[in-house]
Amino acid sequence: MARYDFTTPRLHVDAPLAEGGSVALDAGRTNYLRNVLRLAEGAEVLLFNGSDGEWRARIAKVAKKASELTCVERTREQEKLPDLVYLFAPLKHARLDYMVQKAVEMGAGRLAPVFTQHTQATRINLERMRANVVEAAEQCGVIAVPEVCEPAKLERVIDGWSADEPGRRLIVCDESAPVGSPIETLLALTPGPLGLLIGPEGGFSREEREMLLGHEAVVPVSLGPRILRADTAAVAALAVVQAACGDWR
Repeated sequence: MARYDFTTPRLHVDAPLAEGGSVALDAGRTNYLRNVLRLAEGAEVLLFNGSDGEWRARIAKVAKKASELTCVERTREQEKLPDLVYLFAPLKHARLDYMVQKAVEMGAGRLAPVFTQHTQATRINLERMRANVVEAAEQCGVIAVPEVCEPAKLERVIDGWSADEPGRRLIVCDESAPVGSPIETLLALTPGPLGLLIGPEGGFSREEREMLLGHEAVVPVSLGPRILRADTAAVAALAVVQAACGDWR
């Protein structure tokens, strides 16, 4: 039997979920049910809210601007968020959307945007980021919805890393690191909580690189002999981390 049901539509909701419980949907979600999915009363969907597991629900009532669903049975128990913090220099528009979605698919439990000296995007739409997190979770069977953190300057994050994240190693992908196997470097790490940092398109500044390499928690790695765009580097690095010391093992 397949682990997930991908034939039934899945929706993230903010309401509590329990057997026999009623869930009301707003106009936007009702429009999605009626006009995109073309579902009518009696149809079934899967619901999750990030804390109560996944539930099979039946559409009890659907109107133009509101609808109501009834939870029938729990199909999956709630899962814990992956213990992987993904830090990244924000990108612009569609490329940031892509990177956020892939981070969710690849098992990041917390997304933390950081501003560096060479970061090109100066503003972040956190609501859009959260919407992309939810969309990726709906499409890929994720029911532990990753947290989206408020953006912060890289210096502030690193200065407080040991206090805020005690015992958590920070894997830093740096194009200036000696080219070698990142798998071998990561396999040598003592098991424990991890963070992963992907820098901006222009790379880290000299001051930032010195700050990072001088920090006790930082593990610098190379992603090979080619220079990767930041969104490509994100997918490559997350795959390497998950394969070597994450939940792919």
